[in-house]
Amino acid sequence: MARGKAGNNQEIDMLHGRIWTKVLRYALPVAATGILEQLFNASGIMIVGNFSQGDGTAAVAAVGSNAPVTGLILNLFIGIALGANVVIANAIGRGSRDAVRKAVHTSIVTALIGGAVVAVIGELLAGPLLGMLNVTDEVFPLALTYLRIYLLGMPVILLYNFEAAIFRSVGDTQAPLAVLAVSGVLNVTMGLILVILFHLGVAGVATATVIANIASSMILLYRLVHTDAAIHVNLRELGIDPLTLRQIMRIGLPAGVQSAVFAVANIIIQAAINSLGTVVMAASSAAFNIEIIAYYVLNSFSQACATFTGQNYGARQIGRCRRVLGICILEDFIATASTIAVVLLFGHSLLALFDATPEVIAVGYTRLVMVFSAYTFSMLYEVMSGYLRGFGISLAPALLTVAGVVGVRITWIEFVFPMHRTFETIMIVYPISLAATAVLIGIALLCYRPSKRFAGQPANA
Repeated sequence: MARGKAGNNQEIDMLHGRIWTKVLRYALPVAATGILEQLFNASGIMIVGNFSQGDGTAAVAAVGSNAPVTGLILNLFIGIALGANVVIANAIGRGSRDAVRKAVHTSIVTALIGGAVVAVIGELLAGPLLGMLNVTDEVFPLALTYLRIYLLGMPVILLYNFEAAIFRSVGDTQAPLAVLAVSGVLNVTMGLILVILFHLGVAGVATATVIANIASSMILLYRLVHTDAAIHVNLRELGIDPLTLRQIMRIGLPAGVQSAVFAVANIIIQAAINSLGTVVMAASSAAFNIEIIAYYVLNSFSQACATFTGQNYGARQIGRCRRVLGICILEDFIATASTIAVVLLFGHSLLALFDATPEVIAVGYTRLVMVFSAYTFSMLYEVMSGYLRGFGISLAPALLTVAGVVGVRITWIEFVFPMHRTFETIMIVYPISLAATAVLIGIALLCYRPSKRFAGQPANA
């Protein structure tokens, strides 16, 4: 396998040429994929809010109250998928086709097994999990229905995310985007049919989500089977290589924990939000579906930083790794600031798409302003964490994120919120916790100095 050479015109040669334009070519489709996925998810909330029989606000709150639980699961496994991304990227940089083959096939099987295990455990714990979130009595049955159906689709949901990571390891970020566009249209169409014609409410949008993920995962699997690139999948070779799995988990599990701690912290915050009533729950749910768009933009450059660093570290181009970090931070700042400005400008109108109730819009916009004020810090530590992961350093960012995010937020909700039980009191913890985390990750980067530490060492991920 020629090192750094693209296998098709959608792949990106990360080892040669201008980094600036190639990072954009990588990051923007990743951001678009995340945004498109969130828009399709948000469409489900819009559908139940506007077309379901009964209390639309309760239906919106039911779907939104599940976000921390589903986010916890998805973030954990998306982090593990990122570990597969880095391992494959590093192997490509080294020119090891055999290592690429083992990592690809191990990733596919890991996704399926992990999804099956999560589905079984999740079904058993669905009720208690929602109980921990203080979901109100009027919302609880709807929320439980949605969660149980969603969990049944975990094998295919995780499979799609691992397949997307495989494509991104070679710089092909367009294939996951194109497939998501197709499955997303299916998601919306099925959701409208099941809610409007069959009156299934939250069960309908959950079922539509599972069907769409079946379609997207199968299309990507078909492409992997029929590609002649290094990431080709041979169904008869599917299995787990223990050494490769350990490499993936060494990088991916801490990265997954780092992402999952946000969901843990959000579960704690969601419980506090739920205690303030259905209107606040609905407003927070609507705002979350908007603000996550800006998060996908900033996080896409973190993924780009990890993948570009992983390939260049594998090829022993350490100086290029340093340039990747600087360029990703600068481009991420510009892209994130632009996205936030647009969202805040049209925030009231966007919130009205979910629920036009004036009280919901007012509370939701408060959340947008408070959370976006913290996104500069989030952008910095996400890119720095991606850079460290590209060198195989994954545990330290995870531990520091636990301290900076979960530690601060648990302390705040436990001790400060009870004294001032307002929505604003909850929201101010976002800038505080993310600023603390950015400082901690920055200190870790200065201490590790990976470009010097690994300059003379083998590049095995």
